[in-house]
Amino acid sequence: MGVSDVVTGDAVVLELRLARVPTRALALAIDLAIMVTALGVLLAIATGALESVDDALGAAVGLTVTLVIFVGYPVTLETLTRGRSVGKIALGLRVVREDGGPIGFRQALTRGLAGFIVDFGVLSLFTGVIGLVSSLSSEKGKRIGDVLAGTVVLRERVPGQQADPAPMPPPLADWADGLELSGLSDDLALAARQFLLRCDQLDPEVRASMAASLASEVAARVSPAPPPGTPAEPYLAAVTAQRRIREQARLSGRPPGQPSPG
Repeated sequence: MGVSDVVTGDAVVLELRLARVPTRALALAIDLAIMVTALGVLLAIATGALESVDDALGAAVGLTVTLVIFVGYPVTLETLTRGRSVGKIALGLRVVREDGGPIGFRQALTRGLAGFIVDFGVLSLFTGVIGLVSSLSSEKGKRIGDVLAGTVVLRERVPGQQADPAPMPPPLADWADGLELSGLSDDLALAARQFLLRCDQLDPEVRASMAASLASEVAARVSPAPPPGTPAEPYLAAVTAQRRIREQARLSGRPPGQPSPG
């Protein structure tokens, strides 16, 4: 499984580097080890606390704990991290929508329930055979949960193939530092970034038209307006670079602009 092209709503072609089945299986094995360990600990605690309870209630508690672990774990993590679990982080994988955008709770819940009921759990007799067969038979390696949720699993870390992000244009750095970016959606930011990464491959007229269209959409959601006379591409580069700077600062716990230690 290699690279798959999809087209966003902004007519930007994205190259999706699809995760291979062995890599996904290893990531799943890591997550299963965590879930089984957590299940054992919680069941031991529940057994000790419910020794005098009848068997029916004990079975109900066991089922509830199992669902919380095997459905709640992937759904919660993939929602909070926008498509990653511990296993996926370790292997450099991420779940995204088919248009390349980040997943939300609905997609994570669909994948989690389908995984427990169909792909790896009840209907596959907890062997994972349905998930394996569907992944191997799908051009994009999609299991049933991915088909129902409209998602794919990508490789985030591809040595030697990752394109450098568009840098901040120095003349716009001071202006970009005061941008209000809360109205800029993930999908639109992704479209702008992908355009900047691949604009050199476009016909000049198409490139200019797409740059103007994307800049207009971004400007409607970002304030303040750029300095008069700012071309569309440097404007998009400044906005996406500033958004990346703030996201990196948020993840590292540092204020934007503060250098990292060392």
